[in-house]
Amino acid sequence: MDRFPDSSHADTQHRRDSFSLSYPAPEYPRFSQQAPFYQNALPPVPDYDWTPRLARIPLPGSRRTSHSSASKEVLPLRTSRTQKFLIALALLLTSAVVLAVPLLLLQQTFFSSHPTTPAAKPPLTSLNATALAHVMATPEPPGRTIQPLPRQIMTGVSITGDLTAVEKFEKDAGKKVSVILLYQPWGGTDGEQDFPAAWASSVRQHGSLPMITWEPWVPKSYPADNNEPAYSLKNIIDGKFDHYIIQWAAAAKAWKAPFFLRFAPEMNGNWTPWSEGLNGNKAGDFVRAWRHVHDIFVSVGVTNATWMWCPNIDFPGSLPLSELYPGNAYVDWTGMDGFNWGTTRKYSSWLTFSQVFGSTYKDILSITKKPVMIAETGSVKQGGDEAAWISNAYSGALPLDFPNVKGIVWFDQITQEDWRIEVSPATQAAFFAAMRSPLYASNIFANYMGG
Repeated sequence: MDRFPDSSHADTQHRRDSFSLSYPAPEYPRFSQQAPFYQNALPPVPDYDWTPRLARIPLPGSRRTSHSSASKEVLPLRTSRTQKFLIALALLLTSAVVLAVPLLLLQQTFFSSHPTTPAAKPPLTSLNATALAHVMATPEPPGRTIQPLPRQIMTGVSITGDLTAVEKFEKDAGKKVSVILLYQPWGGTDGEQDFPAAWASSVRQHGSLPMITWEPWVPKSYPADNNEPAYSLKNIIDGKFDHYIIQWAAAAKAWKAPFFLRFAPEMNGNWTPWSEGLNGNKAGDFVRAWRHVHDIFVSVGVTNATWMWCPNIDFPGSLPLSELYPGNAYVDWTGMDGFNWGTTRKYSSWLTFSQVFGSTYKDILSITKKPVMIAETGSVKQGGDEAAWISNAYSGALPLDFPNVKGIVWFDQITQEDWRIEVSPATQAAFFAAMRSPLYASNIFANYMGG
């Protein structure tokens, strides 16, 4: 979520040969010196009547019983071994040509219109045990990019990785969620940095879509998190994390089902080590780093990751979004993170939902028409009516003024402030009432494979 210079960092959660044989020279048969070799190698050809054999067969009732007055022995026509070999070889070649012609025609017709380039498969031994177990147990084909729903908006929650907490939120909200968000740092340890296959499987069994916020850092409190030289964008571009990225991508591919990948979000802010102008990063580095990571996923053959480019809402001093966008070929969805801080800060004031997101939404639409996800949002109660803020957001502003927003995730956590819908009975009731609308989708994705 977005940070401010005088606040601590959000208390987010993380899951983290050849051989040769020498043969003696062949010994050929020795032939007599008195006769040519062919007379020794081949049997003598008998001298017999070459009249067609049929003419020499006595016919019933025929007066003639022999072809000539001198009776001769009738011998069958002989064929040499060489002639037999040549005849067999000719028949074999003829059969091969007859069979090959239709196959060549079929290949030219089919494969010319269906070009395929099979992706190299990663060795299964490189995947973690959970991912291996899942890929072996799921016969379905690999997932594809997640598509927006045609007449509904996905709902989601950012909460702890424990699904028990998600189920409690859903009970309080009055609806099962479409998307569940998890934070994962590259610098995690003890497996927390690996692709979270077990968590993702539990989310899918719940009927929801996993959204993994994948962050290249070791989480620290602000402002220490601005300076992590090991995780500079240049190091990503130069390939120093390629081994880790390849392993993670291979495990994601093996999991097969579709998921959102929200890589390095809020890049236009000034509180992460992947922001340009911080941590030794230079202008243009973010786009190059994004494309480098994306290209690795493509080389591994990952098709089930839906890439979400997600800036923070615009604020004075934020980096221009147009300079940070990797391009439509590298992005599937866009996103926005934004909060109503009310009067909790000396420089903040109460803002409506449209005031929080309106400017950034227009900026994104000027760059791309990709579907938009509000990936983190919430409101405090200080300075206004939080329940009314929720009602206006979900029942008025979102469906009327933000038609390209196809999903919204509520940040139901306590960090610098208490963003939970359970902060008051009135707030919870307002959220519950908003979720009763059929406009907002629930957990309908248990068997979804993208498309």
